Amino acid sequence: MNSGHVYILGTCDTKQAELTYLRQTLRESGIAALIVDTGTRQAGHEADISARAVARCHPRGEEYVFCGDRGRAIAAMAEALRLFLRTRTDMRGVLAIGGSGGTALVSPALQALPIGLPKLVVSTVASGNTAPYVGGADIAMLYPVTDMEGLNRISRVVLGNAAHAMAGMAHSPCPPVPDPRPAIGLTMFGVTTPCVEQVVHQLSGRFDCLVFHATGTGGRAMERLADDGMISGFIDTTLTEFCDYVAGGIFACDADRLGAVIRTGLPYVGSCGGLDMVNFGARASVPAHYRGRVFVEHNPQITLMRTNAAECRAMGHMIGHQLNRCAGEVRFLYPEGGFSVLDQPGGPFHDPAADEAFYAALAETLEQTAQRRLIRLPHAINDPTFAAALAHEFSHLYGDQP
Repeated sequence: MNSGHVYILGTCDTKQAELTYLRQTLRESGIAALIVDTGTRQAGHEADISARAVARCHPRGEEYVFCGDRGRAIAAMAEALRLFLRTRTDMRGVLAIGGSGGTALVSPALQALPIGLPKLVVSTVASGNTAPYVGGADIAMLYPVTDMEGLNRISRVVLGNAAHAMAGMAHSPCPPVPDPRPAIGLTMFGVTTPCVEQVVHQLSGRFDCLVFHATGTGGRAMERLADDGMISGFIDTTLTEFCDYVAGGIFACDADRLGAVIRTGLPYVGSCGGLDMVNFGARASVPAHYRGRVFVEHNPQITLMRTNAAECRAMGHMIGHQLNRCAGEVRFLYPEGGFSVLDQPGGPFHDPAADEAFYAALAETLEQTAQRRLIRLPHAINDPTFAAALAHEFSHLYGDQP
């Protein structure tokens, strides 16, 4: 597609030089580009689409955006921008720049755009925790090295690279490849990879298996696709994101985990993958109050902590309450032999009492019906027999769907 524009987002009152440079570089690369002012000050600035034009898309009108309160104005402009971009039919890509406030402003709008549309953010927060900005979307982030305060010998190169990267994506879009198989979502961690690989091998002839890394963002991405109607069921093998939610790890889900299963009623098969571990950063970053727990250093940047019985009970109740709200077919398979490659006889996280605490809490909470069942199996999660059971249960549930 050679028609349409790249939309360049930023606050013209503070980033005019950078935005103009990006537009010029894109145009020199043969890409039509428009500057969209996302500023929250009423003074006029040079832009192809003014801040007022964007603000008028807010349900409460532009004056609600230009309210004089910085925090409220940024939140209101973020909502107006999301609604504004939703009306555009000529986008070939979106390129945004900003600091912490500007990045927070544009991120919800970019997260709401379709998967596959090129999205690139040059941001001074790109070297930190980018999860709140990326969410479950395909947003690329680039660190600018220097702060964005005019053009200099560094920023010209970095911004030029960003513009050329966007030009390349806009010039050569990747069209979707037709696939007659229904897509399903699976969750995986390194410690459950053998299980998921076996499930994919058994089901790939019938289903397009989309595997998501269970890092908090992975679970959100899978559920977003379900909400968008892009997947037809779940084999949620790896619920380890609940561990980090309960114990304060770095790969936590949020309170809406399993929300898409509830909302969509799609067939769901779940299990206990990774419920034996909380993820922290480097060993020095582990909170002091966890001193004395069992740890495994997965790599220099990731330290794993074995969940205890109290944490497993909390997760059992939490997951059970969520599954009780599901109107569709639900099967939850419990592996008696352990939740990961580390949770097996002789392994550093082998703790049958903690595992059983999860099972007892889940069994106590889950309201079992003909549609919602808890199935206990005498296998470890990575045993081929357990993987075959997951594949069989999902195939049966999906076959029962209209």
